[in-house]
Parts: sequence; C-alpha cells; structure tokens
Amino acid sequence: MNWQEIQSLPDGKGYHYDGKPLFKAFLLALNFHEPGLAAVSDEQGAYHIDVQGEPIYKQRYLRSFGYYHQRAAVIDHSGWFHIDIRGRRAYDTAFAWTGNYQDGLCVVRDQQAEYFHINLYGEPLYARRYAYCGDYKEQVACVRHKDGFYQHINALGEPINDRRFNDLGVFHKQFATARDERGWHHISRAGEARYPERYLVTEPFYNGFALVETFDGKKLIISESGDIVHQV
Repeated sequence: MNWQEIQSLPDGKGYHYDGKPLFKAFLLALNFHEPGLAAVSDEQGAYHIDVQGEPIYKQRYLRSFGYYHQRAAVIDHSGWFHIDIRGRRAYDTAFAWTGNYQDGLCVVRDQQAEYFHINLYGEPLYARRYAYCGDYKEQVACVRHKDGFYQHINALGEPINDRRFNDLGVFHKQFATARDERGWHHISRAGEARYPERYLVTEPFYNGFALVETFDGKKLIISESGDIVHQV
C-alpha cells in the first residue's frame, strides 16, 4: 500500500484508501508523512501508526504530530520533544514548545519563554535567544529580537545582512516581504528594497509577480522590479 495515497477522512478521525475506509476510527487522525507514518490519538493517548494501522511503539503521549526529517514532535507531562521513526526520544531536553523540522533544523521555545533553533539531536545552533523565531526556509529564518525588531539569520545563527525591520517574511525565490516604518515591500537577501513604494499588504512573488494592497484598498499585481502590471 502506497502511504502517499492514504487520505484522511474529512472529519479528521480516520483514513480511506482507494475510496474504502481503513483501520479503525480515531479521536484524531493526521495525514501520513514520510516514511509512511501518521500521528493519531485514541482513548489510550497519542502515538504514531504505520501503513497497516499498527502502532510503531508502545508509548502513549498527550499529543503527537507528523514526521518531518524523520523526527516527530510529541508532548508528555515533562513537556515537548521529538522522537525518531522507531519511537525513540531524539534528545533528553523537554521544551515548552517545539515546531517541526525544516531543512533539518527546528524552532523551539524553552521554559524561560525564549526562542531559538536546534539541530536533529536537540543541540542549540547558536547561543543567542530571541523573543520569537520562525522556521528555516532555504537555510534562512526570521527572528524577532527582544527590542521588537526582526532580522534574517542563517543556519549558524548569524545575520545575513545588517538590516532590521518592523516585521519580516521568509525568503521565497530570492525575495522576502518586509515592513519598515512606511509599510510592506519586498527585499533582496542583502536587505535592499526592490522598489521605493510601500504597501498595506504584500504577498510573496509567484512566478515573477506578487499581489499587493495599497493603503487606499487597491489590489495590484507588481513585478519583481515593483512595476504595476495589473489592477485586480
């Protein structure tokens, strides 16, 4: 059975394959993820199953989440942490919250409410702690400093440029959305604005163009150079 063809039921409590129901009904059934494992919960607790609907370990958790990079986030009474595809704990630390691994790296919040990133073995990537961190994408993550300003960092925790912004988005096809005191716009990896205009809302570029909204409510399509090519 191809795990990629197993679909979650609309009520989020089971699965079907080729139009036919699979396994039993669960209290919660999340999508299957590589290498063919899914997070579920029933009256006994939360755990993971294989493509036969069988638990892959005996332990039960308060919550379980999908596998990414062969790591899944789970919660027990000690806190949040990750397990590997055999159900073994990936590291000893228990966090106040964890994200999912992206690019082999993961954002966590510790018991002091500080954010940072860890590797697959639970080791911090860097010494600095932040007010907030986002996921890595293309080896770059958005972080919020404790002074309220945002910046992009690389996988070593180093700023990729010296620019700080009021808000930031992730890089998508070499450009990121950013907000300064004038509004939202797009920036390069050097932190340089692609055009002089500012907007109320900017979306990432999609095949060379992005949807933006002006401060007077107009929705426009702009090019990567900031040229207006269409009004929606």
